[in-house]
Amino acid sequence: MKVLLFGATGMIGQAVLRECLRDRDVSRVIAIGRRATGIDDAKLLDIVEPDVARLAVHESQLCDVDACFFCLGVTSVGLREDEYTRLTYDLTLAAARALVRINLHMTFIYVSGAGTDSTERGRSMWARVKGRTENALLALGFHAAYMFRPGAVIPQHGIRSRTGWYNAVYALIRPLAAPLTRLSPSHVTTSDRLARAMLVVARDGYSSPIVESSDINRIGAH
Repeated sequence: MKVLLFGATGMIGQAVLRECLRDRDVSRVIAIGRRATGIDDAKLLDIVEPDVARLAVHESQLCDVDACFFCLGVTSVGLREDEYTRLTYDLTLAAARALVRINLHMTFIYVSGAGTDSTERGRSMWARVKGRTENALLALGFHAAYMFRPGAVIPQHGIRSRTGWYNAVYALIRPLAAPLTRLSPSHVTTSDRLARAMLVVARDGYSSPIVESSDINRIGAH
């Protein structure tokens, strides 16, 4: 597979990049982001692009991509709905619409979140915006599109979040990662399980366009 990765320097994106570079089925990884990954690997093409929706100039690299992993995202804490919408819905759809014009035959995988509101009418602001984003992505016309809804994601293999207090919390609960994912698979997963599940679904497909945390833990267990 030739894959495209957005958000490779974020916590989840780092995990996806690690698994892609380790996976023998992945022949090429194109990482597009505002900063370079800093990783030197023969399989990796690092594209620094300040505007991640400005993809037409990279069409020759993207026209034969098999799967896209969209791992960009921000916390809604402290943001107004219009700000969160701009950084979640507007940015994601701008990139996805550009990709459809270049190559609608790819599989598009979006990292959403547990509790996302597909009705777009609930009381939770972030859940409404995520639901609107998911619904719009599923209607774009990609060969296949899957919305991954992990709960709490515990980073593994030295991966760190850019949000400092997240790292402090993760340091406390990391030793409990294995029992937590076993005892509460609907609420907790690990970064490596999430990344592996995304790769499996990109390659093999899945029975539902919505992939919940328990599905993630099952698919990514091996």
